[in-house]
Amino acid sequence: MQSFRALVTEISSDGKASTELQNLPSTFLPTSEVLIKVEYSSLNYKDALSASGHKGITRNFPHIPGIDAAGVVVSDISGAFKPGMRVLVTGFDMGMNAHGGLSEYIAVPANWVVEIPNDLSTRVAMQWGTAGLTAAMAVDALVANQVTSDKGDVFVTGASGGVGMIGIRLLSHLGYSVVALSGKPELAETLKVLGASRVIARQDFAEEPVRALYAMEYAGAIDTLGGDYLVQVVKRLKFGGAVAVCGMASGVELPMQVYPFILRGARMLGIYSADSPLAYKQQLWAKIAEDWSLNLADFCQEITLEQAPSVLSSMLAGTSSGRYLVKI
Repeated sequence: MQSFRALVTEISSDGKASTELQNLPSTFLPTSEVLIKVEYSSLNYKDALSASGHKGITRNFPHIPGIDAAGVVVSDISGAFKPGMRVLVTGFDMGMNAHGGLSEYIAVPANWVVEIPNDLSTRVAMQWGTAGLTAAMAVDALVANQVTSDKGDVFVTGASGGVGMIGIRLLSHLGYSVVALSGKPELAETLKVLGASRVIARQDFAEEPVRALYAMEYAGAIDTLGGDYLVQVVKRLKFGGAVAVCGMASGVELPMQVYPFILRGARMLGIYSADSPLAYKQQLWAKIAEDWSLNLADFCQEITLEQAPSVLSSMLAGTSSGRYLVKI
């Protein structure tokens, strides 16, 4: 491999970021243990932030964004992976401060790499990607905290995003009754097809008068929004209920009292897939390949590397929904 194609974000002298497809020399990549020929990647909000030049996500430019990648091992000096093995990488520092998966090749440390289970293709693995893995971790945390399907509805916020949509479908697949919260009324029927029994408009939910506690409605929840939305979710949990918290799109502050935790035994479960232990990631990918196998193709749009910059821009503008699979 003497050269390869990749999306590259650069910062101009006036501080503006631009992202375009470029041909790069092999020396552009670091000398890492595992060289992987990428077959598929996917798009996430972090990729959009990195491609916009956000210094809180990526410090140094030029940079290849992309926190997800799946493909075939070319070489591995560590000896952990043999050439030809199908592998994936999600999270860690890839796509943030290490060059990412929106590229024909990646070079990463061996302890970032997961061998893809036999029953899973590289394409399906990236239909899930970081968003799907995060949703799987959230569901796994709810199950571990005794949020069972017989205890009542599970509430999913940010339902029209990748984590929300996969979370709804996975919960429905496992026999849960799901209530979805969405700011995109045009997607209400889509969310019901995915498995939501009911869809609540985000604006209506936000306009509820502030109370110390609300009526107990939900056995559990997956929250991708944070802020005031998360506060309202916690206040609506049934006794012993739990919310898996995996996003902060609407805020990082929690202006609330301790009443739900003391009087109702509510629990908040932090979910962060990027730096989760590799062994745990491997365990969840095995579940995804078997008992949690889902068809995600109906809300996962396949695009090319050339199309990715415009989709990343729409993500920043809040006009995208669902999942975007990037065929490399």
